[in-house]
Amino acid sequence: MRGDLEWGTVPGLVRAAAERYADVEAVVEGRTRVTYAELGARVERAAAACVANGVTSGDRVAVWAPNTLDWIVSSLGAVSAGAVLVPLNTRFKGAEAAYVLSRSRTKLLFVTGTFLGTSYVASLRRACAQASAESEARAGVEGQAGAGPLPGLPLLEQVVVLSDDAPADFRTWKDFLASGDEVGAGQVRERASAAAPSDPSDIIFTSGTTGRPKGAVITHAQTLRAYDVWCELAGLREGDRYLIVNPFFHTFGYKAGVIACLMRGATMIPQPVFGVDTVLANIAAERISVLPGPPTLHQSLLDHPNRDAYDLSALRLVVTGAAVVPLRLVERLRAELGVGTVLTAYGLSEASGIVTMCRRGDEPGVIAATSGRAIPGTEVKVVDTRGETVAPGTPGEVLVRGFNIMRGYYEDAPATAEAMTEDGWLRTGDIGVLDGGGNLRITDRIKDMFIVGGFNAYPAEIEQLLGLHPDVADVAVIGVPDDRLGEVGRAYVVRRPGVALTGDDLTAWARREMANYKVPRTVEFVGELPRNASGKVVKGELRRR
Repeated sequence: MRGDLEWGTVPGLVRAAAERYADVEAVVEGRTRVTYAELGARVERAAAACVANGVTSGDRVAVWAPNTLDWIVSSLGAVSAGAVLVPLNTRFKGAEAAYVLSRSRTKLLFVTGTFLGTSYVASLRRACAQASAESEARAGVEGQAGAGPLPGLPLLEQVVVLSDDAPADFRTWKDFLASGDEVGAGQVRERASAAAPSDPSDIIFTSGTTGRPKGAVITHAQTLRAYDVWCELAGLREGDRYLIVNPFFHTFGYKAGVIACLMRGATMIPQPVFGVDTVLANIAAERISVLPGPPTLHQSLLDHPNRDAYDLSALRLVVTGAAVVPLRLVERLRAELGVGTVLTAYGLSEASGIVTMCRRGDEPGVIAATSGRAIPGTEVKVVDTRGETVAPGTPGEVLVRGFNIMRGYYEDAPATAEAMTEDGWLRTGDIGVLDGGGNLRITDRIKDMFIVGGFNAYPAEIEQLLGLHPDVADVAVIGVPDDRLGEVGRAYVVRRPGVALTGDDLTAWARREMANYKVPRTVEFVGELPRNASGKVVKGELRRR
């Protein structure tokens, strides 16, 4: 693998792509079409503006925006100026964004204007004002606004709105870019070249499902090596046209998307919001050949009533994961859409977003039922509660070790020590099973497992079985208290359109297909399941119901 050796750093990759694929279409956004040479020039201009506005090597620069060309340019520009990128989840509310900005000690923020009817600027301003007022009240003194434009975030020096309009104390994207026009190209190149492969390139904050988000620190070398591996295993190539629906704030969107395309000269078509009609239209109009995403994305394509009205014949590569992959999904993608390569994978932010992956040529059963084998340069094992390695076929916690493991959580030594063993293994918190060939099947999160009359029940396993029912479009299972058995399963089910499946029907079917303790005792039908932007079901929301 050549990743960290050939390019060295992310800025080195951007420059190499601009030269090697100069005339290849890099990004398509509506009527805007940008070649790799033009993208390289835009990134250098953004980097010059960062330098002009005091961004120095190691400073944190955050981006809170949907999948757009401006996200790509602002992020790569900041990293090319030596900054460490902090992507913010677009589903964050103002207080959640403010927490990450404060925790990471971010110096500069790029933020979208209004997105999905929400002003992110106003949301952040309200959250900061409220937090500052509460702090003042607790202290009994007037707070200090600090040097920045937002109270309570004194280290945040500037906010740049990726729009033509901005509040008086913020800056527009156009004005920000113009401020770097006096910075010479040599100065920008010098700054970009100062970055070392071992320097942090980004801090990816976890989703915070088990507490406050923690920032996983990943280096340039880790990013480049991991996604060079991803490109090799997936078979991404020059000329591919890649619809990036996975959000850029997540490694699946940024690294398996933007970084991977830069490596191979593929064309990026960012889609800010998932909508199945828009996806189908983009695939047809732009001759999309590559469409990674969570299983729900591909399921919705297959089940769309007007699917046959769109030309999907260019689609050749699908990589999925992030949730239970229904056993039928792989075969339907191949048989109904003619997708030549369907792969499943598993990863987490603390492991650079990639741990295992199937290989092209794997049997369909392996691809459907597992997340593949450890990527080159890494190890995976499954252990019991004592930390002892278990035999193949036995469930336990998944541990990972290798080049891809984070440097640690940002400025959080206790959390890092809790997540890592002394000999370098990352505790993932996921329950999994390895087969004799080293293929990993994730059965659940440790925290999601429930115990029915002394038997361990794994929701993901039950969901996969329920997903085989022909009338079930989507399903999630949680454990709920039971006076007799301690806990039992409750299933939240989305029916396929036009069917009349009842809870009794599904329960009776389940009793024929799985052990009795696994059968959900109650079934609730819903229009859709609550999912985060990565495609994972937010089970905390189901429990609160």
